[in-house]
Amino acid sequence: MKEIQLTIQALSPLAIGRQKPGGSISEAQEYIPGSVIRGAVASQILRQSPQSGDQPGGDFQALFVDEGAAVFSNAYPTGAGLRSHVLPATAVSSKTSPGFRTEKPSNGGVFDTLIDSFCAESYGHLYDPSCPQDSGRVEPFSGFYSLEDKQYHSHSVATRLLTKVGINRRRATAQEQVLYSVQVINETQKKGREDTLFSGTIRLEDGELAQVLAEYLTSSSLRLGGSTSRGLGKVKIEAEVNDYQSETERRVNAFNQVLRSRWQTWGNLFGSPQSPLPEACQFFTLDLQSDAILSEQWRRTTVISPAMLCQMAGVDDPDLTLQSTYSTYDYRSGWNAAWGLMKDVELVTTKGAVYLYSTPNLEVWLPALATLERRGVGDRTPEGFGQVQVCSKFHHVFREAAV
Repeated sequence: MKEIQLTIQALSPLAIGRQKPGGSISEAQEYIPGSVIRGAVASQILRQSPQSGDQPGGDFQALFVDEGAAVFSNAYPTGAGLRSHVLPATAVSSKTSPGFRTEKPSNGGVFDTLIDSFCAESYGHLYDPSCPQDSGRVEPFSGFYSLEDKQYHSHSVATRLLTKVGINRRRATAQEQVLYSVQVINETQKKGREDTLFSGTIRLEDGELAQVLAEYLTSSSLRLGGSTSRGLGKVKIEAEVNDYQSETERRVNAFNQVLRSRWQTWGNLFGSPQSPLPEACQFFTLDLQSDAILSEQWRRTTVISPAMLCQMAGVDDPDLTLQSTYSTYDYRSGWNAAWGLMKDVELVTTKGAVYLYSTPNLEVWLPALATLERRGVGDRTPEGFGQVQVCSKFHHVFREAAV
């Protein structure tokens, strides 16, 4: 499998909006959804070559229609040369001074609570951590982060409102008493000192097609989001093709070593647990890196049950157990440019959700988990929904070593 690494630079404001069901206000998102990138690429290809969508077996069909179509991930805010990830829902930081310590010495730091919460429950204790800096209250800390030379950095984008005047279509002049505002992502950050950058990926099986697509993206002048006819959405894309390298097995092994070491630490402090940790039992997590559309028995859900995961991965494991779940929900819709219609409103499990599983049959799961990382879970995965990371390294960050 090939992976195209995308670096997207905003050259003009981006109107990447989302409107909540029943609301009348369109808010700017802080990232570029994979569905927006996918739709813009497909739309431009069809404009330049209207017949390409009707050719069976062509490149367009391989990219967007076939069962193994390319997977367009979300593009998240990042810094130059960095790759962003989503903080897990188990990450917390100080309520009064939140943020990574590396960005500001007065920040309380960020740490993860998944493993300690699991150990505390097994030893019959309530886990209520405090800020390691001032022993104050901590709260969930979400967003996007990157790791560079063992230094953690959070990433976000600044937005602003653009006020526009309506145009009278008959006279082609400004229409009286018609003003509207569009919330957009700024094309520069920190008062113009930094470019607005996003990092994302496109994964596909065909290496030759991946190279062609990367060259096309680099040379084309795409516009992303809404109000493109008003000068918004201009971007510059750098695309680099790499071999997809799976590190799933190494992360899973490291996670189990850290969990058992932490379990022993809790045992030294509190004695015997209420339920011992079986030696043959191994653990892994699924960390959502994008919103996921999940359903079980035709009903929307925010929990990936063991039966659902076995079905998604094609693994028969009656001993798989869901130990912990940290998830919430939201609603998503969109615009289908090909049909000229609104997409259905979907109930989604929000990015950052964490699921902790245990199984005595880890060897069977390792190749299946690597496949889930490549393709995603749930519905509409080619549009960027359901992207997962197995055993995020951020789960190794404990309170006494907050970053």
